[in-house]
Parts: sequence; structure tokens; C-alpha cells
Amino acid sequence: MKLYKLSFNSDVMSLFQNLGVTKEGSIILEQKSHLNFIYIKDLKTPAANILKQDALSIGADLAVPKETITCKTPFVDAVLIANDKQIKELARKEKVQPFGLKEVASKLSELIVPHNDDFHVMGIINTNEDSFFQESRFSGENALKHIEKMIDEGASIIDLGGVSSRPGSLGVSDAEELSRVKPIIDLIYEHKLFEKALFSLDSYSALCLEYALQRGFSMVNDITALANDDVARVAAKYDATVVLMHMQGDPQSMQKEPVYENVILAVDAFFQERIAKAKEFGISKIVLDVGIGFGKSLTHNLQLLKHHEHFLHFGYPLLVGASRKSMIDKIIPTPISERLAGSLTLHLKAYEHGATILRVHDVKAHVQALSVLRTLNQTI
Repeated sequence: MKLYKLSFNSDVMSLFQNLGVTKEGSIILEQKSHLNFIYIKDLKTPAANILKQDALSIGADLAVPKETITCKTPFVDAVLIANDKQIKELARKEKVQPFGLKEVASKLSELIVPHNDDFHVMGIINTNEDSFFQESRFSGENALKHIEKMIDEGASIIDLGGVSSRPGSLGVSDAEELSRVKPIIDLIYEHKLFEKALFSLDSYSALCLEYALQRGFSMVNDITALANDDVARVAAKYDATVVLMHMQGDPQSMQKEPVYENVILAVDAFFQERIAKAKEFGISKIVLDVGIGFGKSLTHNLQLLKHHEHFLHFGYPLLVGASRKSMIDKIIPTPISERLAGSLTLHLKAYEHGATILRVHDVKAHVQALSVLRTLNQTI
């Protein structure tokens, strides 16, 4: 007899199939193979004691402060440690319990979401002289060639921007922005490149977005997450996919000592609000972007990437754009031109934690890295 340890992210369904486990048995076993760590904030102390006992009764556990049993404080924070099957059992048990546990039960059920191992690489192209990475700036025929190159390298989405949103950048008029992006949009339309990839406009100008959506574009990448009702109306009119990005403040001030009580919960509440607004305008195709570097410290960015899986509970695709951003420089001083390795690391982790759209400057390297990682994860 011999034993060897398997990776925690093995393709367990394929593994069980190879072993000859029945389909029904494989489904049950899969639910037991994924361990969850769920942070519960401001839980009523009596509820914590009930949840602790119920968790222990089914083989799970709840980490609580040492004096929880005495109910010395009215509320505590706790961490639930349970696999998918145990989460479902707890959700059923807590539905009949007092002290707010019915709400806990409802939210627990929402958090068990299967991962999608597909991915889409979104290539970045800018038509302004202010974007932070000089090698992403193109104009005219050079822009067309670069777009075709990114598509050939495996980009399934191209994101065109005419205004920089880097920290400290200044906005421009809608007319000026349109004058920058219009020539590229016209070339894309003329050469029917929208038949080879999806095209997104990185803009919160209703004027520019309407022009793009009339000419083959199908995605709105709005860093203000539909703050402008006119943008919402235009997106709905053309049945466009809308990327809702979280940003604290605006590009001019967002990186001046950003503060959150809890960045995960703050972004979660923001998404709830903006998803509701999108639906009010008739927008159904939604992508969520936590906004790496948009009003966040290094710690905030790392927390959002580390716990990115949380946002899958909304049921929409997740986008991450950390390409060559300054958070890499804050970890290890590195000029923008040398941040590819850091970008790949952040994006591969984001993919493992649920992101299926990666917004990047370096398409070929990302397609290769993501393809290798996906194949590795699928190996039993």
C-alpha cells in the first residue's frame, strides 16, 4: 500500500470518475472536498453560541472570541470553517433559529457558488498621451495593427480608452474624448474587427459610448459604475454588457489616504446598489470589477484579490485589472516597464479566486500563463 497527498485544487470530479465512483456519489463527495472560511461580522453573541454548537454537530466549526460563551458583549465576529455540504446543512438548520440566524442562513446559501475555469483576456489600447503605461498608447493605423496583433495573440475582448484614469489624472470634455477615440472606432468598424472579438469602450461619456455602440462595440467599461443616468440609458438602448467598477473618490483624489472600515463589505454594498440601478434601467448583462488601485491602499488591493471569490455570490462574471499597476512597485520597487511578472502573479491568483476576465497590457504572456494554469488545475 502507498499513499501520496493531492493538491487542494485538484479536479475532484475527474478524479472520482477515474476511480469509478457513481455520478451521484461524485456529486456528494465534491461538496465535501471544498473547505470554506466565512467571516461573519457583528453576529449576536447568543447566535454565535447556537451556530457554534450546530457547526460542531455536523463536523464543521466556528472560531469565536474566548468569552463568547458568557455573552459578555452583545456582538462578536466569527469565522465559520465548513465544506460546501456542511454549509448547506447549516443553512437548513439556522432557518428556524432566533437572534438573526435566519438571515445568516439565507446569506450562507448565496456564498456557495461553483467556479468557472474559462477565461477571457481583455487587451488594453489607449488613444491618449496620459495613460500610465506608454506602450499601451497608439493612434491611427498603428492602433489597428496593435488591435489585430492582440486578437491574434488570443485576446477575446479589446478595451479602448481615450481618457486616462490613473491617479491624479484630469478629465477632458466629451467632445475632446470623442475626437480621440472616433478614428479608432471608425477603423475597427471599417475592418469589421468586431466580428473577431468583443469591443469595449473604457468611458463614462454617453456621447462617446453611443458612437461606439452604433459601430460594433458591445461593452461599456464604466469606472463610475453608471453614476451618469445617460450612460445607463445608452447601455440599455443597445443591450450592452456593462462593467460596474468600484472606485472611492475620483481619479484626481482617490489615492489620497483611502480608508475603509472593511473593504470587502464596502465593495459588496456598492455592487448591490449599482446592480440594482443597472436593473432599473433594463441592463441585464453585468460584469463586476473591484477596482484595483482605484481608491485603495496596497493592503486594500491585496485583500480584494485574496478574498475575490466572495464576489461570486452576485452571480455575474468578475473582471480584474491589475496590469503593471503601482501596487507591484509598493511590494518590490519596479519600474512600469518591468512589471509583467508581478502582473501575471496577481492575475493568476485572481483567476484562481473566481475572476474570468483579465484586463491586461500583455496579451500573449497572459493567454499562455492562464492556459497553462487551467490545464494544470484540470489535471488529476
